[in-house]
Amino acid sequence: MAKGYLLVFLTAIISGFSIFINKFGVGIFKNPYLYTFLRNVTVAIFLTFLLILFKDWKNFAKLTKKQWLLLLIVGLVGGCIPFFLFFKGLSMTSSAEAGFIHKTLFLWASILALLFLKEKLDKKFFIGASILLFGNFILLKDFLLRGNYGNFLVLVATLFWAIENTIAKYLLKDLTGRQVAWGRMFFGSLFMLIYLGLTNQLTPIWALSSKQIHWVLITSAFLFAYVFTWYSGLKYIPLSQATVILLLGSPITTFLNFIHNSILHRSFVLPPQNEILSSLLVVLGIFVALGLKKILEIFSALKKLIYVRT
Repeated sequence: MAKGYLLVFLTAIISGFSIFINKFGVGIFKNPYLYTFLRNVTVAIFLTFLLILFKDWKNFAKLTKKQWLLLLIVGLVGGCIPFFLFFKGLSMTSSAEAGFIHKTLFLWASILALLFLKEKLDKKFFIGASILLFGNFILLKDFLLRGNYGNFLVLVATLFWAIENTIAKYLLKDLTGRQVAWGRMFFGSLFMLIYLGLTNQLTPIWALSSKQIHWVLITSAFLFAYVFTWYSGLKYIPLSQATVILLLGSPITTFLNFIHNSILHRSFVLPPQNEILSSLLVVLGIFVALGLKKILEIFSALKKLIYVRT
């Protein structure tokens, strides 16, 4: 189980770096849907080679019709629909509001895990969840969350991702993390391809610049590492705790922005006070939600891993 926690902590670190890197990549694409498709299909190709390397293809022949159907659904509700909804909603609302709504993913995933996966949520989890929500809430401008259509689309996208993770966790009882990651990225890319083709948005692919290809490959590498570690770790730990750990990505992104801005201006440029306070509360919330005992077990496992490697 410690292995699962370590992998998900690694996912959170990758997420923090990925969000920071993607700010530079997405800016050179006029169409965020095309950018997302190119990244997803590149990762699907990477995962296909990985499955061949680990000889996982023979295991696909053993999958039941139900498992194939659930993999298809994971691709649709996790790797396709929510991306379109999220980017559309983001264009209609503020990034702070969209970010807050998206960070409630752990809450919806925990509720679904409680109802359908029979996971148990204790008192410390609810205390930690409250701290996490407040930590993210203070990032909102004037503490305002508007009830507009853009926020609604972001919320629906977040609910889709919560459903996807719940189904993925169910599939991981019998499938490997590599198989579920491949299903998410392959079928998600397939559905995206159909949509982009029907809406005549594929033409720009043939006119990609070397700079655009360069950024697709860089961000795809981060996405590949993200889905590989996420599903591999999720196999061994509760969904509720895994999605809580993911929130660690936010403070990491804040720290990277601090480093970047300081280098750019050749002097220390501290983040806004609300971002610093938010990061501290997120870290505190994760510690409380998991519990001191679990945190110590994870650090102990990490220490052993480092000792073995050296």
